Amino acid sequence: MIRQPDFVTKEIVERVFENVEKKKPHPFLNDVKFGTFQDGLSVQMLHVGPYDDEPQSFKLMNEFIKNNNLERTSLQHREIYLSDFRKVEPANLKTVLRYKVKPIE
Repeated sequence: MIRQPDFVTKEIVERVFENVEKKKPHPFLNDVKFGTFQDGLSVQMLHVGPYDDEPQSFKLMNEFIKNNNLERTSLQHREIYLSDFRKVEPANLKTVLRYKVKPIE
């Protein structure tokens, strides 16, 4: 996932896709989706560094979940990329990691 600013609407994305399709078609363009997510109660963390180091951040998140009487509702997680890996050194990459959770009853 790549977070978009609030001013980017579905209409803007559709126009951009049309222009890209005309000027520089890409085989995966039709696989790109634009939408919003409502995750509800979540635990998230800003991971700074290479993608290979994410397990350390996931470990901290899991400790937080355990220490706060929460449990994950899914094995799936979200990764929201805030940096362009083509332009940013791996040590400076920023990624939001997120788990859906619920209180332990």
